[in-house]
Amino acid sequence: MFYTDTRDSNVKVDFRTAVLNGMNPKTGGLYIPTSYPRLNDTILNKASTPSFREIAFEMAKLYTDGEIPENDLNAIIADCYPFNAQVVPIDPTTYVLELFHGPTCAFKDFGARFMARVMSYFNRTEKGPLHILVATSGDTGSAVGSAFHNVEGLDVTILYPAGKISPLQEKQLSTFTGNVRALKVNGTFDDCQKLVKTAFTDEELRSTFRLSSANSINISRLLPQSFYYMYSSLAVKNRAPHDSKIENPSIIAIVPSGNFGNLTSGLIAKRMGAPIAGFVAATNANRTIPDWIASGNYEPRASVRTLSNAMDVGAPSNYERIRAMYSLDEVRNLFASYWLDDAGIKEAIKGCHTKTGYIIDPHGAVGYQAWYDIKTKAMLDLSSGFKNDPATPGLTPNLPSWSDSVINKKAVGIVLETAHPAKFGSIVKDAIGREPVIPDRLEKVMSLPDRAIPMENSYEDFKAWLNENLEK
Repeated sequence: MFYTDTRDSNVKVDFRTAVLNGMNPKTGGLYIPTSYPRLNDTILNKASTPSFREIAFEMAKLYTDGEIPENDLNAIIADCYPFNAQVVPIDPTTYVLELFHGPTCAFKDFGARFMARVMSYFNRTEKGPLHILVATSGDTGSAVGSAFHNVEGLDVTILYPAGKISPLQEKQLSTFTGNVRALKVNGTFDDCQKLVKTAFTDEELRSTFRLSSANSINISRLLPQSFYYMYSSLAVKNRAPHDSKIENPSIIAIVPSGNFGNLTSGLIAKRMGAPIAGFVAATNANRTIPDWIASGNYEPRASVRTLSNAMDVGAPSNYERIRAMYSLDEVRNLFASYWLDDAGIKEAIKGCHTKTGYIIDPHGAVGYQAWYDIKTKAMLDLSSGFKNDPATPGLTPNLPSWSDSVINKKAVGIVLETAHPAKFGSIVKDAIGREPVIPDRLEKVMSLPDRAIPMENSYEDFKAWLNENLEK
């Protein structure tokens, strides 16, 4: 398997190079596979749903063929996933894919743990540490910190925007010791991401340190996230006819989206045979991608702060990968897009709890409300010519190819619940009147001391800090 570059299709590198580089230092482009191999039909058509680990192994070996022996890969998968993704029905045509059962209670655990172990595996023959730089708008930092903590040969620096993530999220990523530390940047997530990207294209810095990324910039973060799309869509395919009495329903994945790495992972799974008819790109007031789908003009902008802070991204990196995989017309056929403001997010948390009894976090709430609106009225209205203003919260005026299946009640939705609601306890309490129960692994971190290092939004300051503090 070879990987090419979103900015130069002549580039061909192996998996090891793509993982250890993070992105192409010469062009600033992102690595993507040159092809998307289809998963074996014996897995896709199995009468009973294969286990998550079985699916993870079968998918991963297609992308690591010839570079990681199967016995080693099996051991990596087993070490990565002592937990599972859980598919929970909350009404006859809506499933919540709970992705918060890992150590940091966020979906990033699935990608970060695989990435850390693969990087460590490839780094065994190198001299000196591999330095990981990662920007976070919320959960990425804690998941990466947890996944990489005390992993041999790897050193991690996390950048996060000061005052723009939840207190619990900050505790999770600012309390690490040893080979992991956090920089508290006076700026936005986009500022943090720009600092990281600039470092990767700084030839002087790269001649001093071996650098890689743990953001969804890195292909080894995206590929393992595709595992749970395959797993959940096969599980829903097998059980949906019993739950909804719909034979062969169209399966729609509703994805809370910020940097759009998670949705890109879903596209990879679909290319590999996952029975997913289409996607809903669900986001907050940082609606760069919905506006692009509606207008055809991609206009990155400064991010704005919202209640669903992990999606506060105004210049999503994975736009490059989406455009490399699909034309705008193909995107419009495959995607519906939807956004909510903060008032809508609170109402969505309340509405989900009132209608189903399920407590959902502010990110999953955007996905829940998107699916609820789409399946009850919004898609029919759009098909009938009643188009919502893209500047107004709701479904943007784009009719995907799967719209008829929704209108004709032949579709079911999988809403990705990307974080445990207890990570946003005060927001949830404002919406439903009580806080969700906090898992023990989250409660323990609240008593740890903060170790974050303040940093101005200046590349010169950031570079100087790296040169002074990282092991050469």
